Order: sequence, then structure tokens, then C-alpha cells
Amino acid sequence: MTLRVSGSRLVTADGAPVRLRGVGLGGWMNMENFITGYPANESSMRAAVREVLGEERYELFFDRLLTAFFDAADADLLADLGVNCVRIPVNYRHFESDDRPMEIVEHGFRHLDRVIGLLGDRGIYSVIDMHALPGAQNQHWHSDNPTHVASFWHHRHFQDRAVHMWEAIADRYKDHPWVAGYNPVNEPGDVEGRVVGPFYDRLVKAVRAVDPAHVLFLDGNRYSTDFSIFREVYENTVFVCHDYALAGFAHGGPYPGYTRGEWCDRAELERAFGRRTAFQRETGTPVWVGEFGPVYTGDPEIDAQRCQILRDQLEIYDAQEAGWSLWTYKDVGLQGLVYASGPYMDRFGPFIAKKKRLGADRWGSTMEEAATDLAPLHRLMEREFPNWDPYPWGARYQIDDLLRHILIAQALLPEYAELFRGLSDDELVALADSFALTQCVRRESLIELLAGNLAR
Repeated sequence: MTLRVSGSRLVTADGAPVRLRGVGLGGWMNMENFITGYPANESSMRAAVREVLGEERYELFFDRLLTAFFDAADADLLADLGVNCVRIPVNYRHFESDDRPMEIVEHGFRHLDRVIGLLGDRGIYSVIDMHALPGAQNQHWHSDNPTHVASFWHHRHFQDRAVHMWEAIADRYKDHPWVAGYNPVNEPGDVEGRVVGPFYDRLVKAVRAVDPAHVLFLDGNRYSTDFSIFREVYENTVFVCHDYALAGFAHGGPYPGYTRGEWCDRAELERAFGRRTAFQRETGTPVWVGEFGPVYTGDPEIDAQRCQILRDQLEIYDAQEAGWSLWTYKDVGLQGLVYASGPYMDRFGPFIAKKKRLGADRWGSTMEEAATDLAPLHRLMEREFPNWDPYPWGARYQIDDLLRHILIAQALLPEYAELFRGLSDDELVALADSFALTQCVRRESLIELLAGNLAR
């Protein structure tokens, strides 16, 4: 069932067209703060929890969490929905450690192998997505970046390690028929745009030397929105766009309506999608949306509007025969088809509420939390630096990133870790098992919407 690119479509070996439609498995092998409830970035969180639990009990909790987060029941649910693809974000730290670069950690593949197998047994393809690369390929938490600097693009050492790692991954899965392909760099953020193109040239050549058959899914620069960095159209390649709707963000306004002075309705969604996929249409390559999806608030009226955004986007994708991967499958309540409950939410729920009050998670922040406290600094920056427009999203976002999502978030790390102190092994297992499907709440409106679309 190995796939390949044929013109503007993906096809099987016998030429049957396949439109990949499914979900992203965010927060699993690349953990994210808004998905599993911790503050700051994954490696900082893990270090804080390890300090409290000790190495052995730290391993007990996190291995159990990876096991519970996705198992056969989750694969069954996705198969029942009609999903035929899961994009699997991973963190490089599972496969290589910073103190032993270029040494592949065999043990780190155990959960990835397990889930690819579970999905393949049900006829569901996997796309392996390197969401966090050595040195961080973009400026935010989801590349496990504790700063606002994407050092990956500044140091050849990090790039060498990424190429070596992808050679190992490609060699491991080169004969696997249910691996649709490799998404080697999620949302690159090369500020000057001078390194990412040549790096892709090098990476493609290296992976192809090991595995010439599998599809490459390549994100554009500037968080998968800028495709001008590609100097050639590589064979057997999908150029991946991300298509988040402005009105669907945590700070989104009414739909249809204005968000921070910009109008958003179905026509604007269609225009934005047209801009984001212009390169694919010009080059005659497949259109695949690697990430999209609104944030839900708990307010029935707002969430109905968010579902309408999603419904409109899916209809736009259907009309253009675009594939897609909805972000995300499972979390603690912001976006998932299902979300955790039980002992984990009982223990960490108040802490998660504090994070929300402070706007400490970039993806869950409206940028209005603690506004009175932060307003003087915003006014100072606007007055003294009126023309400051930092990459990638401008001054207001940069200030909030530095203050809320790095400074405040890192200050919250000890408080999060302390909530593990004094727990027995059984209690740690129960926390992890709160993410098992049997413990989760289903977001029925979202599940029904997806099932209806996938049945067409």
C-alpha cells in the first residue's frame, strides 16, 4: 500500500488515488503545554518533574503516559470515524540525546513502532513529523524551544544531527507499507530564509539515498506559509501548508466577524486557503493541509461558531480535493476530539486554570489575560519603539511570547512539578491513565462533524 505522488494526487502502487484525511497526534511523542497541561516547553518540564520524582519513577510516569495516550482503543475510534491518516509529531530527544549527539537511541522507537503498527493494522497511514529538532527550528514552545531563538538555523551542528537522524528513521521504515511518508521539519522559522532552502536540498538528497520510495512532506518557511524558499520541485514530494483561521484562535472574534480588526467569513477562509496553496497549484503538486482547526472555549455560542469555521474549511478542502490533518486528536480540553478527565484533571485542574488566568500558554492565550498588569510595558514599547516589527508575528505577539509564554511559564514550572511530590506509584499510574480513551470525554459535536465529512 506504499503511496507515491502522481501529478496533483497521491496514489497507491496500482494507481488508485488516495486523499489523506485524518488527525494529528499532538502532545504524545512531542508534548505541548496546552495539550497535557504543563507550563513552558517539554524538556524544561521533564527536567522539573524528574527532579521531584527521581529517575526511576519519572520513567514510570512518562512511559505509562505514552502508553495510555494512544492504544488500540484510540486506533479503533479513528478507524470507526473513517480516518485514513494520522500525522505523528515526534521530539528528536526520543531518538538522540544532546550529550551523545549522532548516537541513535533504539529504545526511543518503541512507542512509535507500536502506534504505526496499530494504525496500519486498521488500514490507517502514518506520517512521521519531526516537530522538535535539535536547537529548535522555530521560535516557539512546540519545537521544545525554551527561548525565542531558532538556533537550528545558526549552527551546522544541529543540521548535521537532523540529517543523520532522518537517515536512521528512513532506513527503519523504508519497507513499511503503512508509513505514508516523512514530514522532516515542522513549521520552520528561518528568519532570513537563507538556510532553509539549501538545508532541504541536502536533507532530500540524504533521505532519498536511504529510502527512494516514501513520500516527503515538506513544510514551507515561516511556519509552513512561505514556499518561496524552494528552489526546485522535488520528485515524490508534497509541499505542506498549515491553514489556521484567525477567528478560530483563542483570541478569535465572532464568525463571521472581526478579529483584531480583520474580517473573517467563509469567503475570506477560501481566499486565505488560495494564498496558502498557490505554490502547490502552480507546481501541480498535491494539496495537503498538515494542520488546521479551531480552539474551543466551553461557551456554547462561541463553540458553535468554531464548529462552523471547521465545517466551512472542510467543504473548501473537499471542493479542491485537498487532504488534511486536523489538529489535534487528544488534549485537556482546548481542541481535541477527546479530552482527559479523572485523577489528572482533579489534581492539575486548578493549576491549568491558573495558567489560563495568566495566559501562560501561547496557543490558549487571548492576549488579554492579566492585561492591566502588562499594559504599562505594552505602552512603553509602543511609545519607544513604534516601528519594531519582530519575526514572525510582530511586536504584540513578541512581547507576550517573552513575558507570558517564556517568563511566566518558566516561573510556573516548579509549581507544576511539586504536584507530583508524595504520590505513590499507583497514583502516578492513575494520573497517566487519565489520558486513556476509557477515561476521556468525547467532544461529540466535533466527532459527529468529522464522521459526517469523512463518510462522503
